[in-house]
This record gives sequence, structure tokens and C-alpha cells, in this order.
Amino acid sequence: MTELRVRDLTAGYRRRTALTGVSAQVPAGGWLAVIGPNGSGKSTLLKAVAGLLPHRGDVLVGGRPLHRAGRRERARLLAYSPQTPQLPPGLTVTDYVLLGRTPHLGLLGREGRGDLAVVEHVVERLDLAGLARRPLAELSGGERQRAVLGRALAQRSGVLLLDEPTTGLDLGHAQALLDLVDELRRELGTTVVTTLHDLTISAQYADRLLLLADGRTAAHGPPADVLTPAVLTEHYDARVVVLTAPDGTPVIAPVRGG
Repeated sequence: MTELRVRDLTAGYRRRTALTGVSAQVPAGGWLAVIGPNGSGKSTLLKAVAGLLPHRGDVLVGGRPLHRAGRRERARLLAYSPQTPQLPPGLTVTDYVLLGRTPHLGLLGREGRGDLAVVEHVVERLDLAGLARRPLAELSGGERQRAVLGRALAQRSGVLLLDEPTTGLDLGHAQALLDLVDELRRELGTTVVTTLHDLTISAQYADRLLLLADGRTAAHGPPADVLTPAVLTEHYDARVVVLTAPDGTPVIAPVRGG
């Protein structure tokens, strides 16, 4: 079980700063959803935490600075699924998901029964079993998205970073994917950080929300404290009402103007 701490993180692209002084702490087995309007810095935050962007500030996984870990250890500690991944040509769904087991392979670099069992479980839960032998190039956009997430889930790292994991998925597949993430979190103690546009889904799955606006922290706390009409009107420039689901989580409903 691995705690994630981000302290005073500042990052950007070339000469443009996209993220300034963001801090967050996700306890072991916790789920943090990063939300915010377009261009607020959500994807930048995940890329910086994953070590894919130069940044200032600290990222600690299990109390250890991530920049001190080697590539293999980093992959065991943290898995990252981007919005627009580069997919190697010629691989089948199973071959691609199996790449997630690479950090755990032994000296001979051959997968064992345990690795194959993990991949089979992930493929089945993501409704990809019927596509297991199909090349990635023959998949639809939503099917490729599930395969990409399957690789990250098969990695079974202590921290899981998912950038807009439900993009391109219908409601049923989106729920199945997030249910699997929640299963890993509860059974294995996986610490989860996701970026999500759907505020209601964010509230249903995440313990805490981090709202970014203009690259800075605008709000941070339990969903009910962050998803208020005043906060959403200010930072999203949106007309909404906040309802309450049977489980007590907020439900965001847009209100037509005029």
C-alpha cells in the first residue's frame, strides 16, 4: 500500500508555465479525482507526477522521492495511462496488456502463470475477452482505450495515474472500467489519481477532489465540499443545480438558460 504526496509542484511546456504550486496528498488506497475546466492543468499534473515533464517541487511515493527510483522500480511504484497513447503496430490486445507485467518479470524476462492470470482477469473485466487475439489496429477508438487502460491495470503498481480514462467509452463500459479500478483499490490498496470531466462520476468514485483553475488549486476536499453551485459557477461559468444521489454523493445537473 503506497501513499502519494505532491508538494508545491510547478510544471509547464517550454517557456509556458501550466501548473503552479500544486500540492496534494493521497493516502494509501485512496482515490483522488483531479477536475477543472479545459486548460486548467489536469493532464499536466499527471504527466509531471509521472516524471514525463520537467518540474519543480517534490513527488513522493511511499515516502520516497520518485526521481531517485530507477526505471524498473518506478514502473513498479507507479503506472500511468495517457489520454492519447502511442500504440505499437502488430500487437494483439493480449500482447499489449501483457506489457504491463514487464516490471515484474524475472531475470529471463518470461511471464509466468501469475502474470497470465492477471492479464486474463483484466481483459475479462474490461469486456475485451472476445477481442483478445485481435490486433490493436483493428479496434475501435473505445476498444483501444480499454486496451490501453488494461495495460496500466495489469501493471499492478502501487499508484495508478489515469488521464481521462473514460474518454470514448459508453456508460456501461465506463462504469465497468471504474468498478475494476475501485476493485484494485479495495483489494490491493492501490492508490488512484484520475482526471475526469464528468463531475458526477468523479464524486461517485473518488474520496477527494482536487479542482484546478488556471494551473492552481481552486478547491480541495470531499466531493460534497468541492461540488457546490457557487464553486462550479465561479470556475466553470456554468448554470447547474447540485442534487443528491441515494448514496449521498452529489449529482451535477445542468440548467438551461433563457
